[in-house]
Amino acid sequence: MISAQAWVDAQRLWDFQQMGHDVRPCSVAIGLGSHDLGVADTTADLYHRGMVPLIVFTGATSRTTRERMPRGEAEHYRKRAMELGVPADAILVEPRARNTGENIRFSRALLEERQAPVSSVLLISKPYEERRAYATARKLWPGVEWLSASTRMTLTEYVDSIGDARLVIDMLVGAQQRLMIYPQQGFMIEQHIPDDVAAAYERLRDAGFTSRLVPDTAERK
Repeated sequence: MISAQAWVDAQRLWDFQQMGHDVRPCSVAIGLGSHDLGVADTTADLYHRGMVPLIVFTGATSRTTRERMPRGEAEHYRKRAMELGVPADAILVEPRARNTGENIRFSRALLEERQAPVSSVLLISKPYEERRAYATARKLWPGVEWLSASTRMTLTEYVDSIGDARLVIDMLVGAQQRLMIYPQQGFMIEQHIPDDVAAAYERLRDAGFTSRLVPDTAERK
C-alpha cells in the first residue's frame, strides 16, 4: 500500500523532472531507447508536426527490454515510427548505447559521420527522465541547443500505463538520485535542487523506494 505522503512526494519529483520547454523546430530529434514505445510515438508526432527533418533512435537492450525488444530498443522504435508514417530515410538507428551518456555520445558520432549539420536537438525521453536526459546531454555535447520533450501525461496516467505504481516511484527516485550525484562524477551538468524536492526524495528513499538507486557512499546511513 502506497501512502498518501508517498504519492505527494512522487508528484513533486514528477513535476521537477518536467523541463517545460516550448517545442520548436530543431536540426534533429534524438529518441532515447527504453521500455517505453511512447518515446517513439512522441518522436514520430514531432516529425509530422514539422519540428525536425531527421530522427536518431538510440539504444541497445537492457534487463527490462531484452525480451520485449530482442532486436534492440532503437530498432523497435524505428519500426514503430515507420508504422506511424515516418519515412525510413528520415530515421537513423544507433544500436549500441546502454546508458544515457552513451545515447548522447554515440548519436553525436553517428550524426557527425553522416555529416548532418546540428545546431539544436529535440531530446525525447520518458516523462520522468526529461531533466536527467537534458543535464546529461548538456554536459556531453555542449555546443548545441537542447530542448527536452516527452509524452504529455500525468503521473496517474503514466502509472496506469505501466501498471506498477511502486516501480514508477522507484524509477522517479532513481532519476532524482542521479541528478544529485552524477554532476560530481562528471556525467551531467549541475542542476539546482529545491529543498522540497530534496526532502521528497529523502522521504521516498527512506520509505523503501530504492530498487532503482545506484550505490553511493553519500547515500548510505
